Amino acid sequence: MNEQEILYAMALTRINYFNLAGLTQLYQELGSATAVVENRNHLRDVLPDASPRLIEGLKGIDSVMKRAETELAFDIEHQIQPIVMNDARYPQRLKECDDAPLMLFYQGTADLNQQRVINIVGTRHCTPYGQDLIRNFVRELKQRCPAVLIVSGMAYGVDIHAHRQALQNGYETVAVLAHGLDYLYPPRHKPTADMMLTQGGLLTEFFTQTNADKINFVRRNRIVAGMSDACILVESAARGGGLITCRLSREYNRDVFAFPGRVNDQYSEGCNNLIRDNGAALINNAYDFVNAMGWNDDATLMRAQQQGIEREIFPTLSPDETVVFHTLHKQNDLQINRLAILSNIPIAKLTTLLFEMEMKGVVKTLAGGIYHLL
Repeated sequence: MNEQEILYAMALTRINYFNLAGLTQLYQELGSATAVVENRNHLRDVLPDASPRLIEGLKGIDSVMKRAETELAFDIEHQIQPIVMNDARYPQRLKECDDAPLMLFYQGTADLNQQRVINIVGTRHCTPYGQDLIRNFVRELKQRCPAVLIVSGMAYGVDIHAHRQALQNGYETVAVLAHGLDYLYPPRHKPTADMMLTQGGLLTEFFTQTNADKINFVRRNRIVAGMSDACILVESAARGGGLITCRLSREYNRDVFAFPGRVNDQYSEGCNNLIRDNGAALINNAYDFVNAMGWNDDATLMRAQQQGIEREIFPTLSPDETVVFHTLHKQNDLQINRLAILSNIPIAKLTTLLFEMEMKGVVKTLAGGIYHLL
């Protein structure tokens, strides 16, 4: 990604902090942050209903460039990846949302565009009942779906238990933070966060030196919801923050599920009410969830692996096809541009190889141009 494009994208997020939808629309109309800045003096020609605030803010773009340069220098020094919306690494599911952030900051190793992505959310006061639900659900899910990215928010309660159970069961897990990547809140979760840097990651839309203010937790919920296929509510009070993520998930046309709890239990009330009002589908376990999502093919693959069935049974693969095979075997479900980087094969040549491998029944194409090793 061009450094100037990153700097302009950072600057744009600073001047238009509270009008995300308008900024995203303008960015998508012109195709890059650089184009937005270059057209700032005749913005109405591109976006007739652009807000006066946005127009005025763009006039002062130079005043925030210094802050952007400082931020980028920090990112480079601390191995933080600034991901602009038109970057292939940007969560493509999130990109579909009108209020998606123009850019994200990321530390970690997980692909944010995996075939299966879910979020697990709920109360900060997770009870032993909720902890058991998370433990059993993640363990059972691993048995049925070997490759799922689990997203949550690193908060106390349900969030941190979801991250820890994901790690213990061999899943990658990403935390969406309500502050910049120069510190961690709450600090006591740092050991878990450190593990996630090599088995998942930390993701945020916020610059460094941003406090974990209450409004930021609400804002980050739209990222948790938007980058996932489904939202799972474990426990919630009647007005719990997890209900915000559920509402956003429905608005983004994502599937929403909730575990029921005992009547009159404080931290089951939100779940029970949501199920009662048809805001979420009731699930009792991972089996219910997998069936509802139609992810049963993953269970078939897992059974085959557990029985020791070899997947390398294609002796007719060419040397280049073998490279692609081993690349996907190591990290399955990749878009072609990511696969080209990891395999060190040019995209033009890779396209032909993937076609031949699909004809041989070695790979198949999934939605979003993702290649899956069979």
